[in-house]
Amino acid sequence: EVQLVESGGGLVQAGGSLRLSCAASGFTFDDYAIAWFRQAPGKQTEQISCISSSDRSTYYSDSVKGRFAISIDNAQNRQPTVYLQMDSLKPEDTAVYYCAEDRGECSDPRLSFDNWGQGTQVTVSS
Repeated sequence: EVQLVESGGGLVQAGGSLRLSCAASGFTFDDYAIAWFRQAPGKQTEQISCISSSDRSTYYSDSVKGRFAISIDNAQNRQPTVYLQMDSLKPEDTAVYYCAEDRGECSDPRLSFDNWGQGTQVTVSS
């Protein structure tokens, strides 16, 4: 079973930066996608980024494009760490951030990302 552990959240002022980490273990296959989601109070869960292990292709939602960057280390040994570098943070970025995984590539609309980590809180003050 794949396990995901997020870290790196915290309190930051608007305009600041944070880097989230998602440490994954337990993969038994090489082709997977790891995505970042966030959930703010009273709002729907939003997928904000994704990276595919096969070709490192990435996806960003319009709400974070140009401010956030996703990357992956150690994809080849099936214990990757996925990072989300968050710059120019805004108060509306305040949310609990989760990473999730599924087999396949980010561009596949059939991915359901059923396996999630426990989440990490990001709070951006104005």
